[in-house]
Amino acid sequence: MLLVHPGGPFWAKRNEGAWSIPKGEIEPGETALDVARREFQEELGARPPDGEVMSLGTIRQSGGKVVHAWAARGDLDVARIASVTFSMEWPPRSGRVQEFPEVDRAAWFDLEAARAKILASQLPLIDELVKLAAR
Repeated sequence: MLLVHPGGPFWAKRNEGAWSIPKGEIEPGETALDVARREFQEELGARPPDGEVMSLGTIRQSGGKVVHAWAARGDLDVARIASVTFSMEWPPRSGRVQEFPEVDRAAWFDLEAARAKILASQLPLIDELVKLAAR
């Protein structure tokens, strides 16, 4: 399972329970699947895989964000990701604005390792992937 680690100083020292699927906000005129494809491209710097896309359903994260997720078979060289960046004042109240990648790394995990790495609120997505794989 491909997961991404969020960039920026708040996540720099977190590993277990900090990884996620690529995700983003739905803009007017976009479908949830459009957003999934766009965010994959933005966060990884690569085209999402072609082929069959399987819905993993919808979950609500602990902060309230609704996430629609899909799975597709693909291959990505995680050593070559190139994420878009965001700006923020860092350190706080320093007056210095720094750029950080939205995603600082990506990795492939077997399902057991993915369960340890992924945000707790996204665990049901792995359960759904297991169900789809068993079909």
